[in-house]
Amino acid sequence: MSIIDRIDTVTAIPGSHRTHLPPAPRSVKIELTARCNLACSFCARSMMLRRQTDMDRGLFERLAVEMREAGVEELGLFYLGESFLLPWLPEAIAFAKNVAGYPYVFLTTNGTMATPPKVEACMRAGLDSLKFSFNYADAEQFEAIAQVKGKLFADIETNLRAARTIRDLVYRETGHRCGLYASYIEYDGEQGNRMARAIERIAPVVDEVYALPLYNQANLATGDEMERGWKPTAGNRGRAAALREPLPCWSVFTEGHVTWDGRLSACCFDHDGRFHMGDLNTASFMDSWQSERFQALRAAHLRRDVRGTPCETCVAFA
Repeated sequence: MSIIDRIDTVTAIPGSHRTHLPPAPRSVKIELTARCNLACSFCARSMMLRRQTDMDRGLFERLAVEMREAGVEELGLFYLGESFLLPWLPEAIAFAKNVAGYPYVFLTTNGTMATPPKVEACMRAGLDSLKFSFNYADAEQFEAIAQVKGKLFADIETNLRAARTIRDLVYRETGHRCGLYASYIEYDGEQGNRMARAIERIAPVVDEVYALPLYNQANLATGDEMERGWKPTAGNRGRAAALREPLPCWSVFTEGHVTWDGRLSACCFDHDGRFHMGDLNTASFMDSWQSERFQALRAAHLRRDVRGTPCETCVAFA
């Protein structure tokens, strides 16, 4: 299955999950670290609205096994941070594949820390999918948006090209083939034109490349985006070429999100804790996935009226 098909499968809410009390999600993203070396203006993580550090390794291993036993099939070893900052990332991949038994383990990176030795270690550990978030057209724009030195921009493309060489080498030697992908933000106007030219340059290196809309990050990053002349989309509508309706939001029904400190969140953009639905330090994954708080939020989504819920400011109402 291609990465586009996987994304579209997760963002389409099947009838079995279109209920306030759904079975285990197909996919879960778990935050091995909340740290990131960038401070992108379109990402509310840089606002530092919650503590940002690494997950306890014992907690990760316990949750990985528990979620797989509950029926989770795909495990993303990232959430809001940059996982290549974590020293034991290859070991986490190996645990997820060989001990917990996940059929599909995936990872998204900003690319700056995805150096060849780190990428090779992850691929040899059994990583099934590595996606680069290629959201900048050039060094000047990278420095303006990521708010770090522009020289890091060259590292992203260098690391991406090296990852392709490493992927092919590991496949020849082991028979394990890690998918290599890239996504980019579909900006407006001239920035969109600049991004299109950049994507043409890297497209031959990856297996697939796809666009994402500019999200409003639960309405936390909207002001900065609009000041730059961009038009963020309401809610989390999935892939740009297959946009879903803002309500009901797929994220509440088909994908779990676990923070570094063991909270189960209802949202891809839970930068301030308002979407926490359960504490996995004291409750099981399924008890939290089907908690009363989560059930009430899903019921509001099914009614297509989330006023008075944590989702209210994320979705644009007519």
